[in-house]
Amino acid sequence: MKLLEVKNLKTYFDTSKGQLKAVDDVSFDLDYGEALGLVGESGCGKTTSALSICRLLPKEGKVYGGEILLEGSDIAKLSDDEIRHHRWKDISVIFQGAMNALNPVMNIGDQIAEAVMLHDGLSKADALKRAGDLLELVEISRGRVANYPHEFSGGMKQRVMIAMALACNPKVVIGDEPTTALDVMVQAQILNLLEKLRKELNMGLILITHDLSILGETCDKIAVMYAGKIVESGTVADIFENAKHPYTKKLIGCFPNVEKEKRIPDGIKGAPANMLHPPAGCAFHPRCEMASDRCRAEVPQQKKSGTSHQVACHLAEV
Repeated sequence: MKLLEVKNLKTYFDTSKGQLKAVDDVSFDLDYGEALGLVGESGCGKTTSALSICRLLPKEGKVYGGEILLEGSDIAKLSDDEIRHHRWKDISVIFQGAMNALNPVMNIGDQIAEAVMLHDGLSKADALKRAGDLLELVEISRGRVANYPHEFSGGMKQRVMIAMALACNPKVVIGDEPTTALDVMVQAQILNLLEKLRKELNMGLILITHDLSILGETCDKIAVMYAGKIVESGTVADIFENAKHPYTKKLIGCFPNVEKEKRIPDGIKGAPANMLHPPAGCAFHPRCEMASDRCRAEVPQQKKSGTSHQVACHLAEV
């Protein structure tokens, strides 16, 4: 039994201009101690997938179908009150943008202690002691529990966000672009810390990013999203060494390779699909140089290419 299984998830937003299918028939799984990277351009449905798992969608969003199995139990069927018992206790989120995610008028210790007091029933004193332990876990002095967010650098704020996510010993942690707005050296420190904690605590990690290059050494497997669907998934080796989908190949081509001859990285022509009025057939076909009439008319289905590699492309050889 997997730690987490998402099956045929459909999350739509009702807007004044029509229904937007932000996540459309998405499936993936995660095991204990495993790291999954969800990658794709902004607006492809990565964050919405994560918020659907935790039931943290804005009021316009709703899960219309699918299963979210946590250790075999479908938490998608739970009421709002019931899911609240699982949120942070079993599944937690490192939110995007640590600069704005912390309450500026509460000290760090109180912000971390809040979840511990709610879920674990600890006293304020014990919860603050736990907050100090968590700060030390993310390599911040426990003496800083009384400090306020403005007294921390960007990288340290992100470490605080990680400490908050780990407060109740969750089984699954979702990192929603946890290195956004951080410089390259601090990004590396945060990613190394997440990998270290994942292995030490045997937790499942879902890492959401638009930067495919950071997943190679951080994740065990990768799912590539485009226009609300997973277009390719597999192990890190499957994706980087044997990519099948044209979009995945283009994403990889966007990054320079320091080991090969210098060249200008390739871009991806065109613009992301309009999610309110997506193109017929494969959503990527307007930007794909190899698109055929079949691509323009028929939505490709997932097909296997080996034991762990799947791709949704009419032209892919499997």
